[in-house]
Amino acid sequence: MTLYSSVSAVILALFFTLGSYLYQGAPQIDVQIKEALWSVFFFWLGVAWSVSILGTLFFRLKTIFNTCIGGYRLRLLSCQSGEPLKVIGDRDIVKVWRKWFMLLLWLVAALSLFLALFFFVFYDKEGAFGWFNIYMLYGLILLAGYLSFMLLGSLCKKVRTQRC
Repeated sequence: MTLYSSVSAVILALFFTLGSYLYQGAPQIDVQIKEALWSVFFFWLGVAWSVSILGTLFFRLKTIFNTCIGGYRLRLLSCQSGEPLKVIGDRDIVKVWRKWFMLLLWLVAALSLFLALFFFVFYDKEGAFGWFNIYMLYGLILLAGYLSFMLLGSLCKKVRTQRC
């Protein structure tokens, strides 16, 4: 899975780097242009890898549920009846992903507001958002991801292992 996402991220980053190079008129490559191209490539590599790992997880998740691995198979259960779904389609995976992404967004927003209120009440009143930067946002996303898995797991047991 990491190989697929890494290769697709490199291809996407090369595509965007080449596109921006050609958009600028394809100037002759010297040291300054080469450094700029590397900077553009590494910027797009991070963005493309983040997107491609989500896409790879989505497309490979269906395979994990439909394949016997080491004598066991993961079964996606219906929340209403608790019966395992026989064939997992894209629509079944989309439902789980949609719930998880929406819960993740709401949790990041709630945690951000809570921290803003905390800093506003206990610290400098004018700098309530002085702590808010990309690193703190990344930490909030990780914390919200952890909390969202706990919440989704407690609301509905969706996965069970089964011998095949």
